[in-house]
Amino acid sequence: MTTLKAGDKAPDFSGKIENGSMVSLNDFAGKKLVLYFYPKDMTPGCTTQSCNLRDNYDMLLKNGYAVLGVSADSEKRHQKFIEKYDLPFSLLADEDHTVLNAYGVWGPKKFMGREFDGIHRTTFVIDENGVIEEVIAKVKTKEHTAQILK
Repeated sequence: MTTLKAGDKAPDFSGKIENGSMVSLNDFAGKKLVLYFYPKDMTPGCTTQSCNLRDNYDMLLKNGYAVLGVSADSEKRHQKFIEKYDLPFSLLADEDHTVLNAYGVWGPKKFMGREFDGIHRTTFVIDENGVIEEVIAKVKTKEHTAQILK
């Protein structure tokens, strides 16, 4: 779905996270960022993926990574998701799809024989200079940290 690839400059973004604060790509300057896009809070695959990152968060930090999740859910729903699963990182509420479109992860999907527009589960590993190091388009929800750190 995305046309972004390793070596491309990561599209700049800004938006509100679960507590109403603004976050932007510039906030991560000088740090490596795991920017992961997922379809919906509280669903089985998204919960598994987010909890895998949570369970390995210390390892990600030790390897110099910050983590930010993005979906089209509201700030309030993100806050509930974070509280229910004790997530140690923020989630960006992209209800108007600005960030989703900038990263090319919003588009046609098929599920159970039905076609609809939605978020394609994709992770961008961005270096300290805002350049995409890797695009993980085939995310394994139970092994996501291992895919990032390989």
